[in-house]
Amino acid sequence: MVGHADLVVKAVLAGLFLASILTWTVALAKALELRAARRQANAALAVLGRAHTLEEARHLLAAAGGPCAALAVAAAREVARSPEGGDRGGVKERAAWQLERIVAGAGRGMARGTGVLATIGATAPFVGLFGTVWGIMNSFVGIARSQTTNLAVVAPGIAEALLATAIGLVAAIPAVVIYNACARAITGHKALLADAAAETMRLLSRDLDRGSTSRLRLVAE
Repeated sequence: MVGHADLVVKAVLAGLFLASILTWTVALAKALELRAARRQANAALAVLGRAHTLEEARHLLAAAGGPCAALAVAAAREVARSPEGGDRGGVKERAAWQLERIVAGAGRGMARGTGVLATIGATAPFVGLFGTVWGIMNSFVGIARSQTTNLAVVAPGIAEALLATAIGLVAAIPAVVIYNACARAITGHKALLADAAAETMRLLSRDLDRGSTSRLRLVAE
C-alpha cells in the first residue's frame, strides 16, 4: 500500500514514522534521566536527614552535585552574604527565595523535551487525517477517470488513504501516554526537591538558632 500511495501520502507517512521514532527516543532518554534524578534526590534527602549542620550537609553533598547540593550551597552563600548579627528572619526569607528558584529551575530542566511529546500527540492524528483526505480525493479522481465504481478498483486507493490515519494514531497514542507519565514523574521529582529544600531550611534555622554560622561564613566565602 505504501509503495502505490500518492507522493503526498508517502510524505505524511514518512513524517509520522519519524515522529514515532522521536517519541520513543525521548521516552527512553527521559526514563533514564528521571530514574537517575530520583535516585540522586533520595540519596540527598537521606544525607540532609542525617546531617546536624548545614555545613555538614554541604560537605557531604558536594561530591554528588545536583540540585540538592545546589540548595545547600545557596543557603550557605546567603548566610555568608548577610550581615553578621542581622535579622535571622530576613536570612531565612532570602534563603527560601533562593531555594525556590533552584527547585523551579530544576523542574524546568527536567521537563525539557517533553513538549515534543505533547506536540506529536496533538498533531499526529490531524496529520494522518490530512493524508487520508488527500488519498481519498485521489481515489475519487481515479474513479472519475476510469468511469467505474468496481470495488476492486476503488478499494486499494481507499485502503492506502486510511493507512495514514492508522499511522497517525499509532504515533499519537504512545506520545500522549508517555507525556502524561513524564508529567507525573516530573511532579514527583519536584516534590522530592521541595522536601530537600525544606530539610535545608531546617538545618539553616537550626544553625541560626545555635548562633553557629561563623564556620559556615568562612567556608562559604
